[in-house]
Amino acid sequence: MDIPQGEDTAEKRIRIVIADDHPIVRDGIKRLLALESDIDVVGEAGDGRGVLDVVHETNPDVLLLDLRMPNLDGLGALETLQQTNKRTRVIILTASEDKNEFVQAMKLGCSGIVLKQTAPDLIVKSIRKVFAGEIWLDSHTTAAVMRQFATPGSEMAQQGGGKQGRERSPLSTREREIVALVAQGYKNKEMAEKMFISEQTVKNHLHNIFDKLGVSDRLELALYAIHKGLHLQG
Repeated sequence: MDIPQGEDTAEKRIRIVIADDHPIVRDGIKRLLALESDIDVVGEAGDGRGVLDVVHETNPDVLLLDLRMPNLDGLGALETLQQTNKRTRVIILTASEDKNEFVQAMKLGCSGIVLKQTAPDLIVKSIRKVFAGEIWLDSHTTAAVMRQFATPGSEMAQQGGGKQGRERSPLSTREREIVALVAQGYKNKEMAEKMFISEQTVKNHLHNIFDKLGVSDRLELALYAIHKGLHLQG
């Protein structure tokens, strides 16, 4: 049961960059994360242009990114990072409650949204979850984002109403497994290997799932899964 204190533990440390235009916020987050043995803050930035430079220099595992920053806002920085650095996972850390911005951030590829009024332990938890490949949204943000994604007549638009679609065509056990894996960040090939089925079979299942739930892409499916708690299965 002894764990070597060398390479194994070092590999599991999560390298973080903090981007916020308020020094007091950056300092507070650094102090919070300094208490965690598996997290290292490797850089910080106070504006959007600085974010791009620091991420390029440090190549962190996770970027905590504020939406409101000078020189280049968070969404602009996120859009650029999606083209130049697909390795770093991005958590939007914001005081804004603009639902349109949340949706835009998700579509631009962020892995999580954390409100600044969130409890400190949940900020730490979000970092670990996102580092592990999952999507992080709290219940308040999930509901807000899903409302923006919802289209008239879709299951997502009818969430909570128990409309006919889900009752007529419930998800099979295998489909629920796939939904959970999508919400946890697995790609089609990875799901096929994990479930011992072909990649084409995964695609067929996803087509059926999209049709049953009335969602149009993997992001909507992941949001639906998180809202319904399906991502906790398996």
